[in-house]
Amino acid sequence: MIKLIASDMDGTLLNQNSVVSDTNIAAIERANQQGIQFIVATGRKLSEAQPLLQALKQPPAFITLNGALVYSKHLQPVLRIPLTNANFATCIQVLQKYDLYFEVLTPEHIYSTSHYQRIHQVAAFIQQLNPSLLYKKALEVATSRTELMQVTYISNPQELLNNPQVSIMKVIAYLGDNKTKFLAARHELQQAAGLNVTSSSANNMEINNQQAQKGPALAQFAQQQKIPLTQVMAIGDNLNDMSMIKTAGLGVAMGNAVPQIKQLAQYQTADNNQNGVAQAIDYALSLNASSE
Repeated sequence: MIKLIASDMDGTLLNQNSVVSDTNIAAIERANQQGIQFIVATGRKLSEAQPLLQALKQPPAFITLNGALVYSKHLQPVLRIPLTNANFATCIQVLQKYDLYFEVLTPEHIYSTSHYQRIHQVAAFIQQLNPSLLYKKALEVATSRTELMQVTYISNPQELLNNPQVSIMKVIAYLGDNKTKFLAARHELQQAAGLNVTSSSANNMEINNQQAQKGPALAQFAQQQKIPLTQVMAIGDNLNDMSMIKTAGLGVAMGNAVPQIKQLAQYQTADNNQNGVAQAIDYALSLNASSE
């Protein structure tokens, strides 16, 4: 019996055009009608994620920023795990040492030091989701997506250190044109105490507090809802979904998932351009029907 379904967004709930298909929306509605709760689990911040689910009649809850900040369906914060100042200082030191472009995410803002880099990283991400798209067109799409371009520009991320008004929830760094430096920085950060380093694509690394992961966030949310983990389904495609695939009673890998997620999951659905989330939801509904 499945009573709670958690779904990643990019590469999972969203198709190559970064939208939730009508088919997926309808499946979520069917689940809600059968008493199944739905929660989005994403590396995005709330202002990037919530507008894409406005078609739902019953709003979902949100695990955002890889588990650093969790919201109820009423958009009230129910869990908050920022990076410590010491951890954030380590991130800055390592990423600047290797000359990597990175962004800093708080509950309210995305901070960047370069408008040029921000646009081009968003365009590269869009092109990765849709390889047939010309880069020039990807740039046009990037600049037109207002939820992706809400950025605050600063001259140096050191400005954010020791500012009591700022809670750093996540740092995301990008591959750029030097893979050796990227891999060296990732290795160094993985060795640092108190950090969780993962990724949502082959071209980035996402850095959170060690306690801020999708799996523990999902477990805590399920506990708040009095739902045992055996009655939880989690759907994902990439490494930042690994902890929730492990945590849920039923882990589901997208058809486009990386091999590590496919190896962990108990069930594999279609890819994100073939409404894999809807297929997984219907599988959950069939399990519930057979257990009645």
